[in-house]
Parts: sequence; C-alpha cells; structure tokens
Amino acid sequence: MAANIDVLFEPANLGNLQLPNRIVMAPMTRSFSPGNAPGEDVAAYYRRRAEGGVGLILSEGVSPNMITATGTRNVPNIVSDEAKAGWKKVITEVKAAGGMMGLQLWHEGPYRNPSKTAHAEIPSWSASGVKVPGKQLWAPMTDAEIEIATEEFVSGAVTTKALGFDCVEFHGAHSYLIDSFFWDQTNLRGDQWGGDWVGRTRFACEIIRRTRAQVGPDFPLIIRLSQWKQQDFSVNTAATPDEMLEWLSPLAEAGIDIFHCSQRRFWEPAFSGSDLNFAGWAKKLTGKPSISVGSVGLSGEFTAAYAGEISEPASLDDLVKRMEAEEFDLIAVGRALLQDPLWARKIREGRDNELAAFSKDALTTLS
Repeated sequence: MAANIDVLFEPANLGNLQLPNRIVMAPMTRSFSPGNAPGEDVAAYYRRRAEGGVGLILSEGVSPNMITATGTRNVPNIVSDEAKAGWKKVITEVKAAGGMMGLQLWHEGPYRNPSKTAHAEIPSWSASGVKVPGKQLWAPMTDAEIEIATEEFVSGAVTTKALGFDCVEFHGAHSYLIDSFFWDQTNLRGDQWGGDWVGRTRFACEIIRRTRAQVGPDFPLIIRLSQWKQQDFSVNTAATPDEMLEWLSPLAEAGIDIFHCSQRRFWEPAFSGSDLNFAGWAKKLTGKPSISVGSVGLSGEFTAAYAGEISEPASLDDLVKRMEAEEFDLIAVGRALLQDPLWARKIREGRDNELAAFSKDALTTLS
C-alpha cells in the first residue's frame, strides 16, 4: 500500500457537496431488491459502508420507470410507493451512521432484454435502435419516447432530492440509454438528436437542464460517462481532447456539477502524449470536479472476475500521486468496498494485512 494516504482522507468541498474525505463508493448493481424495492437488508448494506468511513456512497443503478428501463431481475426503481419507502429507509440509515449518499438513475436502453421482462412485447429504447454497431434491432426512439424518457429521469431526480439524498447521478456510460445517444456508432439519427456533438448531447442536456430547473441551483448533479463500451472495450467516444471538449462542455453548461469518469483501470491515460486519465482530462477541459474509478486497490480489472480470476490487493501509490497532483478530486472504489465495508477504515488505519483478494464469489455476496 501507499506510504502516505493522507490525501485520500482530506475533506472535499465541491460546491454544495461537502465531503469528509475523497473516497466514493462506486455504483454496483447486485440485484438484491425483490419486487424492485430495496428492503431492510439493502439499507443495512449501505449503512455498513457509511460506518466504514466512505466519504460519499453512490447507489446501485435505480430504474426511472418500470417498463423500458430495465431487464435485470431484482433491480430497484424510484417509481413505486414501496420503492420510495425503501429508499427513504436507506438514506435514513446512512445519515444515522454519519454518511452521505447519492442515488444513480439508470436506464438500460439497448441493453434491456425484452424477453426477460414482464413486457416482452415492448421494444427496448435507444437512440437508433442499435445495440451492436451495424445491426439495427428496433426502431429509433420517437420524439414522444424521448420526451417520456427525459421526464422520467427528471422525475427520478426530483424524487431523489425529496427523499433526502445528497445528490443524484445520471448513468450516461457503458452503452446504456443516454450513452447510446453520445456514441456515433449507436446514434445514427439525422434529426436534432443526432449528427454532431450538439445533437448527440442534446438528450442528456435536456435531462440536465430540466432537472436543474426543478431541483434548484444547489442540489449537486453528477453524470457518469465512459469512453469504452460494452460492445468494445477498446473504442473511445471522443478520439481527441478537442472532441472530448465538444462532448463535455454542453453537459457542464446545462448544469452538471461533477463528472464521474469510468475506466477499467484508473491509471491508464485517456490520450497519447499525456499521463492524464479520463477524469483528469474532464477536469482540465471543463474546470468541473471529477471522480475517477477503475481497479482501485486491486491487481485485476472487473471483467476478469467473471472469468474466475482472483484480484489481489494492490498498491495505492499511483493513486496517491495523482490525487496529490490534483488530477481529479474524488476516487470511486467498487469491488474492494463490495467485498469489505471496512475497506476505507482499514486503509486509513494501515491495516493492509487485513485486506482480502477479490474473487467471483464476492459478486453475489451481501455483506
């Protein structure tokens, strides 16, 4: 582990989001909400991470509707009365433990499998009906459907604030609905929702602007983005820094406060000729705070676990160096916190010998 991890535990004053330290619990879908509503066990799960010293918890993906948004079993929504009551219990428990938490709104879009839902007859939504580049599965979303999806995201964000959460995050990464509009291989539209970066960011910007108008100027809005896609880990949404500026600037101008930049390995540079990672470039280009993520504290990246690879605890030296250089503001930790709710506390107290390897079994473990 790193010789001096003090920078990870410095307070982070990001506008109206005043965090006790710079460690974020990354959003991780676990499918532990039968009936699509989080129960007592889910509230206890998040409370344990708050008790373990995490600066900000970001929830698993939460569906903004009950029909087109998800094809994954036991994923919670923010629509039903039961789900709202469940999330109120979650945030109450987190606050009682002295923690802070945001809720992530997640629409699977083209990665919803209709055959696994109660509404198999309803096609999945995406910018152009494309999941795999070059193969159209469904009709492009109509203007009316885009309007419905926009209002569902906004309504989910308004509810998030009303329930007492500290912020909301829009999932705009990993090939899901919002990301299907960003990527030019899945957005083939010739209307106002496609074409250049102005068109391809319009859907996200509408969500952000309308949410800002509803929640006011002080409620923090985060968007999660990724260069890589589920279809192809090697592709980039933005091929150059100039393209990234065209992508991120409209989102910042619409009202985003923080960019959450997903990478499989946080130490990998976003572009050749610079050591800056994705979060580093987002902060440099927009001036907005950023969150980095990707294999923090573990030797292998997340997809390796599905193949049975065991990830061993790894040094935090490079992370500390980047944070001391203020490359990005916060670091999101996924699998290490999924497996061990006390990970942050153990790191802070130098209890490196108590850190465990991560295996496939932990992906389905409630702890």
